[in-house]
Amino acid sequence: MKDFKDKVAVITGAASGIGYGLAERAAKEGMNVVLADIEEETLAEAEKNIRKIGVDTLTVKTDVSKADDVKALAEKTMDAFGAVHLLCNNAGVGIFNNVLEYRLVDWQWMLGVNLWGVIHGIHFFAPIMLKQSTECHIVNTSSAGGLTTGFMNSPYAVSKHGVVVLSETLYRELEQGGYSIGVSVLCPGVVSTRIYDCERNRPTELQNGPVKTNPIAQAVTEAMTKAVKNGMAPENVAEIVFNAIREKKFYILPSLKSGFQLHHTYPSNFKCN
Repeated sequence: MKDFKDKVAVITGAASGIGYGLAERAAKEGMNVVLADIEEETLAEAEKNIRKIGVDTLTVKTDVSKADDVKALAEKTMDAFGAVHLLCNNAGVGIFNNVLEYRLVDWQWMLGVNLWGVIHGIHFFAPIMLKQSTECHIVNTSSAGGLTTGFMNSPYAVSKHGVVVLSETLYRELEQGGYSIGVSVLCPGVVSTRIYDCERNRPTELQNGPVKTNPIAQAVTEAMTKAVKNGMAPENVAEIVFNAIREKKFYILPSLKSGFQLHHTYPSNFKCN
């Protein structure tokens, strides 16, 4: 997809970070934008700022881990705009701990948002795209943590590896079927976002008392939080993403070191950014 003007973008996790960067860039490209997020106040502020760019916007409070919420997001998008051309399954959360000290609710929360959120987005939006018979694109946000074996981040890494595999499979199947839906997987390194402040959005039903303190995990969290503050700006990530969509690149790898090597097997025609 090379021309974005007057098309419709749906972005989850759109109230801040990479999601907001993608929404802002979509608006500057002339797209109508649907912003989905679980954080209502920040979402309203994002909508106000995006509207100033001069495009039509729709905000939908959405918990991507819940199928009914994403189904409602798709329905409201179609009611408002009648089409969807770009889907960015971007919402994500992550906390650090020892693999043996994560609680089941931690696994449920991170897998629910990071992996099931992408599954739900594809499930409810891809059929709409297929029926439109127009050029469309899906961008699934994974992470550098979805391409490597990390430390103190097992639920996050498991979820992000799952996003990569799901994206690879979707890419292959859509290409083989001759469909006009492009797929990319976004695997950024360190980006300046609020991901390590994500506990603010943890649902009540997935909280289970105070997290057991692990000194090493705490030190890792502090180091990563500091690194993230100095990470790549979300608007720079968004620019890379839109350039990659235009060039039909599958892997989008902003802010990774030049010597970074993928350990996944992938077809020779996969293009990397």
